[in-house]
Amino acid sequence: MARDLNLDQHFLAHLTSAIQFGFITGTLVFAIFTISDRFSPSLVFFFSSILAGLFNLGISINNIDSTEILQFRFLTGFFLAGIYPVGMKIASDYYQTGLGKSLGFLVGALVVGTAFPHLLNFFIIGFPWKYVLYTTTILSIIGGLSVLLFVPNGPYRKSGQEIKLTAFMNGFKKQNFRSVSFGYFGHMWELYTFWAFVPIMLSSYNNHYPEIHLNVSLLSFFIIASVGLACVFSGMLSQHFGVKKIASLSLFISCLCCIISPLFLFSNSSFLFITFLFIWGLTVIADSPLFSTLVAQNAPEESRGTSLTIVNCIGFSITIISIQLINLLSDKINAQYIYMLLAIGPILGLIALLRNKIPTTIQA
Repeated sequence: MARDLNLDQHFLAHLTSAIQFGFITGTLVFAIFTISDRFSPSLVFFFSSILAGLFNLGISINNIDSTEILQFRFLTGFFLAGIYPVGMKIASDYYQTGLGKSLGFLVGALVVGTAFPHLLNFFIIGFPWKYVLYTTTILSIIGGLSVLLFVPNGPYRKSGQEIKLTAFMNGFKKQNFRSVSFGYFGHMWELYTFWAFVPIMLSSYNNHYPEIHLNVSLLSFFIIASVGLACVFSGMLSQHFGVKKIASLSLFISCLCCIISPLFLFSNSSFLFITFLFIWGLTVIADSPLFSTLVAQNAPEESRGTSLTIVNCIGFSITIISIQLINLLSDKINAQYIYMLLAIGPILGLIALLRNKIPTTIQA
């Protein structure tokens, strides 16, 4: 798309940030008006999936310019606010125990979905890039219909009938909620920037070693999608060792990967380089469902959906800062060292978790 439309070399970062900014705006609106607590979450999920899919399709319009692309990406992100956090709300309405495991599967599905366009790109080499949009839009509509038809409101759902414009801030009055939320924010500083720059890391390696031809699209898919298994696995582990303990361990290992990344990013062994990216990818996401579990468990019961939404809003706001910072400094800092900056988030997140009074052995 960048090649066909003569877009700037830094357009990838702007494209990703437009989605994030749309998601942030959407989650803020959904949180202020307590959408997922006042209305059927399954119905909200359905309408959001349809609208997100249609706006996703919008960038396939002929003769579209870069500004219009960013506007459509923004609107797609806006309605993703009715899918991801609402999906977590639906899960929390079904599970009072075993929430960590269920969110592990849910976030695992999110990760596979995030990676799927890379796989499509690999299979449609030689075809127009718009085929990726057609396919993902169809899948979005199918996903929305599936939830509407097969996932009724959960047995533990508590509906909030009145608009409470300040309800989204209620959770932050509780220390445990603040602690786990700040842990999640540290995790988000690293996560989406890592995902956004995986193809760039692979392309940079190809440029550094011209004789090695890594398949960027296929490897990007496997590095991102395979970590869906880490979400499921971490969710299962949390049932035996506790949510906070497994989340903290995962965050620590991914932090370590940020710090030692210069040792591997341009290793003369492509096997070592790719293995490192897989390990980093597995640990960067494994704590995501666990943080969502901790947030849901410590949120006010009557506004759990809204609390999950506002935490997502702030978390994705942080991703924009992180992505744009790395993008801005990419011409000023050696590519071998720049990703060490991603360790800032996990370090602060670990500090926040240490202040959490929840025992490390509390299970999901």
